Amino acid sequence: MKIRPNRLGATISLLLFMIGLPFISITGMEFLERGNLHETIQWITSNQSFFLLNVGLSFCLLAFIYAVVGSLAISGSISTLVLGIMALISYMKVKMIGEPFFPWDILLNKESMNIASLVTGKPALIRIAAVLIIVILVLALRWVIPRVTLPIIARIGVALFSFYALYAFGVKTPLAGKILDHYGVNEIVWNQHENYTNNGTVLAFTLNVKNSIVQKPESYSDQSIAAVAANIQQATMKSPTAPKASKASVPLNGKKPNVIFIMNEAFWDPTLLTNVTFSSDPLPTIHRLQKESTSGYLLSPQFGGGTSNVEFEVLTGNSMSFLPGGSIPYQQYISKPVPSLASYFTGQGYKSMGIHSYEGWFWNRNNVYKQLGFDSFKSSENFVNPETKGYFISDAEVSRTIIDEVDKTEDPMFIYTVTMQNHGPYDDPRYGENQFKVEGNLTPQAKSILETYTQGAHDADQSLQMLIDHFENSDEPTMIVFYGDHLPMLGFDYQVYQEAGFIKSGNTNQWSLDEIKKMHSVPLVTWSNFDMPKQDIPLLSDSFLGAHVLDMLHMEKPANFALNGEVAAQVPGLLSNLVVDNYQQMYATAPEPAKAIIGDYRNVQYDMLFGKQYLAEYVDHDYLTKTAQATYNEEFGNDEPTERAAGESTVTPAAKPASVE
Repeated sequence: MKIRPNRLGATISLLLFMIGLPFISITGMEFLERGNLHETIQWITSNQSFFLLNVGLSFCLLAFIYAVVGSLAISGSISTLVLGIMALISYMKVKMIGEPFFPWDILLNKESMNIASLVTGKPALIRIAAVLIIVILVLALRWVIPRVTLPIIARIGVALFSFYALYAFGVKTPLAGKILDHYGVNEIVWNQHENYTNNGTVLAFTLNVKNSIVQKPESYSDQSIAAVAANIQQATMKSPTAPKASKASVPLNGKKPNVIFIMNEAFWDPTLLTNVTFSSDPLPTIHRLQKESTSGYLLSPQFGGGTSNVEFEVLTGNSMSFLPGGSIPYQQYISKPVPSLASYFTGQGYKSMGIHSYEGWFWNRNNVYKQLGFDSFKSSENFVNPETKGYFISDAEVSRTIIDEVDKTEDPMFIYTVTMQNHGPYDDPRYGENQFKVEGNLTPQAKSILETYTQGAHDADQSLQMLIDHFENSDEPTMIVFYGDHLPMLGFDYQVYQEAGFIKSGNTNQWSLDEIKKMHSVPLVTWSNFDMPKQDIPLLSDSFLGAHVLDMLHMEKPANFALNGEVAAQVPGLLSNLVVDNYQQMYATAPEPAKAIIGDYRNVQYDMLFGKQYLAEYVDHDYLTKTAQATYNEEFGNDEPTERAAGESTVTPAAKPASVE
């Protein structure tokens, strides 16, 4: 005969479960992500109030699920699974690219599934197994703990209370703000790794919800934008660009030059590593151009991934430093026409084309490139029997595509190219026998990773030489701008960089300003088949590259790029956690003399992306309000691909997912 437990015992079981599980869950989450029990305990004991806030949010999640589901054990297993997945994703992201799990990562759809290709290491598999075992154990409590049935009114009340509590902290209502201030919570939006480390994963994740919507700068107004517009017009009148423009057409016989940007995937110079030598120079073209042509280093907002954010900076001239850490504008913010280099060059009589040797849906490029004013976008779906190398379409194939497109197009072209061949991870010797051998104090795994990466970097170097060889003999004036989007992820925890002594720690919170600079600086080289003065660029943020190239071409800069040029003259390097002034001095935050112009830059960016487009009322109205091309991508929309000549193609292997692009 089944004996029903008394109501008091059932109530006590309910309370113990509802209170105890959140404590266990938060402790487990922090241990999963930190990977060290001592560090986890130290964080709990040193930050008891933060720990309790995380527990409270976990309790609210459990209570809400329980109010909806009605079963204690099932609700506990669901909340444990949700929190466990959060911790796992955050752990993997930090190991790969130094960034934790953000609310807007949920918007990545298919992109987010590509992380599965990297979940192969022992530490990751152990964590996955631990989460699954704990979820099963919690679910098994269904046959142990007494069943408690709450009245429907009580369940509705619990659901409303818990949902409001989660909402209040997510949007930071006044009451939640007072609680956070009382407990001394400091939201470190400019350094999200530190934000999660200090405040705990659940609390930091919840506080980031409000950052999905970019807050209006306090100084943003019609009057402030009018003042910026007046300054831009005054600076433009004083600029020597216009007189030079008329002279620039003489050596080009009146022709407008093709302008080809090549953002090569994860391209960096591995010979910059300390305590490492190579059997031969893997980058002869790059090193030659560094001596002969305008070259230097770009300061990338990314490391190891987030390619689209670099595109966003270069194409729009906007800065990731004004957006929430870890955000992805292509996914979150670009849903309407945004002024860009593509729309500018189109207005100058160019055909603007995007080329990417991966699928067009990734990072929402199919839609974003339309909003940025491109005439067309050629993604991997429109490559015909392409040559592949490793897992992806080769860089050589991309160079051939650029040549084909320029040669068959009558108008001058602006091409923004994104390659894919040397995308990570590099732990598989994807190229077979690597041509370049590495010597140094590296483990065999690190040595293999570096040699594989270096082989791909060499191929990128040779693909650039292929373009130079072609356009040297072309009667079309052509300029090539070649750079990487970010440094490569050479093993978890920055393995190769640490072993080579390039950085002292795999913990980004411990990096010096110089290490931050080194880990975000990628080589930039240019080449043209017409005379251009050589310039040395010590450091330049990606967002300022467009303005610099327009100056090199003696083309009049539109309003936002003109402002970029003014900002770059004072602070050529601008990240959320690093500012480099024109004397190459480094700061963690903006120095006082530069705060005003950086504030103008932020206001103009907000105005164009989220505001009321005040700037267009004062200057460059046609450019700033230009709509998307009505004929966007017509050339690829209906055409059936034709076969490449026999012997010119290779069989395409199953590509690995672009795990951290």
